[in-house]
Amino acid sequence: MGARRDAVMLLAGGAAADFAFRIAQVALPLVVLHETGSVAATGLAGGAVGIPVVLSPWWARRARQWVDSGPRLAVVAAVSAVALALVPGAAALGALSPALLILSGLLLGCADALSNPGRSALLADTGDRWRVDRAVLLLTWQDGLRRIGMLVGPPIGAVAVATGLANTLLWIEAATVLGAGLLAVRVKPERAGAAQQLSGTEPASGAGPLSGAGPLSGAEARGQGGAEAPSIRASLRGRPDILYGWIARGTGCLTWFAFTLGLSVIGAERGQPGVYLAAGMSGYGAGALFGTVVSLAVVRRIPPIPVAALAWTAMGLCWVGMGVWTTPAVVAVLGALSGVTVVLGIAAISVLITRTSYGAERRALLSGQSVVVNASSSAGLFVGGPIIATAGAEATLVGAGLLTSAVALGVLVRRGARTAEPQILVRQDR
Repeated sequence: MGARRDAVMLLAGGAAADFAFRIAQVALPLVVLHETGSVAATGLAGGAVGIPVVLSPWWARRARQWVDSGPRLAVVAAVSAVALALVPGAAALGALSPALLILSGLLLGCADALSNPGRSALLADTGDRWRVDRAVLLLTWQDGLRRIGMLVGPPIGAVAVATGLANTLLWIEAATVLGAGLLAVRVKPERAGAAQQLSGTEPASGAGPLSGAGPLSGAEARGQGGAEAPSIRASLRGRPDILYGWIARGTGCLTWFAFTLGLSVIGAERGQPGVYLAAGMSGYGAGALFGTVVSLAVVRRIPPIPVAALAWTAMGLCWVGMGVWTTPAVVAVLGALSGVTVVLGIAAISVLITRTSYGAERRALLSGQSVVVNASSSAGLFVGGPIIATAGAEATLVGAGLLTSAVALGVLVRRGARTAEPQILVRQDR
């Protein structure tokens, strides 16, 4: 019961914080624009957040290992709450400036670089204590709850902003993040070695349940036990499948701009602003929720890397379809299909991480995954506008889709040429 309670607290806190973010993200640029009068300043805070996350492999190698329990996660949440409160606080005092926006974003980015992988690793550790294979189940539902927030949050935020509550939403977000941290206070860290006792395996650096590894070497035991802080690169040694999964997912994040910015531009050019993006995002959200329900059953029966590669291949083809048959109905249907496939791909990578690592190395791998997602998404958004302006939104969707599918298929071919799928050595009792 203790593990189940801890899982509920972590899921509830994470979902509440993300839901508050989805609502407040509608208000933040409006508050900044109103207070500074500068359109350029509206993206300063959001852009600054990504800098510490992208640089976290260098500065956060040891710090991320510190976030291994509920109380420590709560401390980081308090830092996030302070960073979030800086903007509405300064706005209330009439002192909001570009420098303060950058400071708020950098402070929030530092906290996010620790709290996001920290919460995921703690949730996975809790799943290990609960029951075998519960780690990937909890990570899948964490992603599903996040997607519910993506679907429902922005419309609520738009209504609240229309009633004049923009600044209030920012205060609510800060308070919710702090509350999410407090919900995690009673969650305890996983004991070293508990994961392999539960699964009947001995995960090691460079091997684990997916490869039928033997006992840990001295260096590997130190990395797993947390006495040393393993780097992301060191944690990938012997786990090429995780790297292959990141390549496929990172490419999908890099080309994501074609979906969001591309559909926005298409709607504006056709005199239906917001219609195409709303159709695509609504379909994507609905498909992602369905994918959350079925993903675990799929990834338990099919080797993870083929699932991930085929998932992003299908997503790329969906974008090609949107560029060729660009109507709201087609965009909604293909958006729903892409939502299902993305969730399947993410769940497959979660299976690889949770079944081959725990403790310090698991936190390092989850941090690495966060860096891949944030860096590739930021790079895509940075170059997306000029690409769409040059090639056109429809052509960009087709090109981005073909690139995503080609890389995903290349991962599948390369991985198939490397080795056959290793046996998963975990207990099958349920």
